[in-house]
Amino acid sequence: MLDITNLTVSYHGTTAVESVDVTVPRGEMTAIGGQSGSGKTTTAMAALGLLPRSATVDSGTIALKGREVSDKEIRELLGTTIGLVPQDPNNSLNRLRTIGASVGEGLAIHGRRDKKRVLELLERVGIDEPERRYEQYPHELSGGMKQRALIAAAVALEPELIIADEPTSALDVTVQKQVLDLLDEMRRDLGLSILFITHDLAVAGDRADRIVVMEQGHVREEGLAPAVLSNPRHAYTRQLLADAPSLAVDAAETAPRPAPTGETMLTVDGVTQRYGDFTAVDEVSFEVARGSTHAIVGESGSGKTTLGRMIAGFAEPAAGTITLDSQPLERGRDLRRSVQLVYQNPYSSLNPRHNIARIVAEPLRNLTELSRAEVGQRVEKMLQRVGLPGYGERKPHELSGGQRQRVAIARALIIEPELVVLDEAVSALDVTVQAQILKLLDDLQRELGVTYIFISHDLAVVHQISDSVTVMSRGRQIEKGPTAEVFAAPQDDFTRRLLEAIPGTRFRQGDYNLGL
Repeated sequence: MLDITNLTVSYHGTTAVESVDVTVPRGEMTAIGGQSGSGKTTTAMAALGLLPRSATVDSGTIALKGREVSDKEIRELLGTTIGLVPQDPNNSLNRLRTIGASVGEGLAIHGRRDKKRVLELLERVGIDEPERRYEQYPHELSGGMKQRALIAAAVALEPELIIADEPTSALDVTVQKQVLDLLDEMRRDLGLSILFITHDLAVAGDRADRIVVMEQGHVREEGLAPAVLSNPRHAYTRQLLADAPSLAVDAAETAPRPAPTGETMLTVDGVTQRYGDFTAVDEVSFEVARGSTHAIVGESGSGKTTLGRMIAGFAEPAAGTITLDSQPLERGRDLRRSVQLVYQNPYSSLNPRHNIARIVAEPLRNLTELSRAEVGQRVEKMLQRVGLPGYGERKPHELSGGQRQRVAIARALIIEPELVVLDEAVSALDVTVQAQILKLLDDLQRELGVTYIFISHDLAVVHQISDSVTVMSRGRQIEKGPTAEVFAAPQDDFTRRLLEAIPGTRFRQGDYNLGL
């Protein structure tokens, strides 16, 4: 269906993709996997004829159904022959247009305004109450619903090829599974071919027929998914597989964390939070031992971030108590010395006008009486600890996503707090950078004895880093206990569904038939 041959693309003279070959057979899914910056999206945008003006195609051809096509011809085929499912529905859906208008836009452009067809599409992709959703705006829908709406828009004109660029990377595991199931179902029912871009080889292994592994603009390995994942030839592929937490969830070699032996440091007792008549957190209780990691896990909207902000002292509970070292949590400067928060998006939480040294030094300047020289020495030492020596004079925009998250962690830990709340601190990172940050957190915990509250929607990461876990759904505490016990013998159906939704099942269970 799609053949990309010898593609080379550069930006301002710097090669981003070199001599790349990708094939998507009719009715099959080919996944391109790799870290951020590997050239995955550039390759996909070239196939769509949507490269930015700063890009130059130095060589290569794009062929559809065996016929070579130009960028102009490809753009004329968008919607009718090729559909795009972009990564971020928040940026891709027009906030000023209803869902019905956005999904029906392609139909309208081709003179086929048809509300009935749009309603059928919304129902087809699993959006409940399509008549009501048709009139709603993007902010009124959940992330999963918005991604479904984008899929509906992509298939509205019945294309033969779908290019999906990281369509599930921002979704929690259960919604991710639903969206991937939907793409699989539509591939079977409509005969679609799919080019699927992802940084997670666990997702690729579960869904794709063929996998192409890219690094620094080059194809390192490609072939049938079972062959690539069960017998990787290139060291980079092996590293990606080793770094994916979801591929180790059932692995016998995964070493259990030693049981926490410290005294109780944090107690959450019957904590409730309400906004008007809506209960965001409903009587949650647990204890956390000093020097351990307690995870709070659940889907989007489960109340985990609201609970984390109360623990960090950024909001008062409507009911219940939170105690630190047996003392009630009291908001103020003293609390900031004891409790710090690391946000999900480091770029938005770091002042773009300040250099890294000034950003990391901020808690010391605000909360201590240290001299300028002492602050400088502490900052230099902390940057060494988080693997960023010599980065003090750089600005946030000069750093990668993983480096910016290291800066955020350094800023939180430089004041030597007892407790750090990490709110989805690795969810926006690709698996290799994620693995580096998780190792850094573990090393710093062992070195400094700090206690973590780790908020996440990713149970595979939770399994790897936490000692104990609270599972939340719709504000309620569904289950709690030692992580190993909850994963081995979940007591609630909701927890079991979360565990079943972790990608990489085929890989972990060895469920590959090479057909050899």
